[in-house]
Amino acid sequence: MSDHVVPHFQNDAGVATIEIGSREFMCVGAAPPFDHPHVFLDLGNDNEIICPYCSTLYRYAADLKPGEARPPECVLKDKVA
Repeated sequence: MSDHVVPHFQNDAGVATIEIGSREFMCVGAAPPFDHPHVFLDLGNDNEIICPYCSTLYRYAADLKPGEARPPECVLKDKVA
């Protein structure tokens, strides 16, 4: 079993571009319950990808750690009760 966690990003702020430190991730659109189907995106050798659901442009930023985003509020955090 893999211990690799795929980060999830959301775009409640409605920004045109989110810089991320991960090459594989999930886009959820807006934060739940206003999310779109959670789609797995893989940058591969590219540095940019557009979400096919919400049209957010994701750009890889080498200065960010995996799971980090700019703006930081675009990282979807688990809400623990």
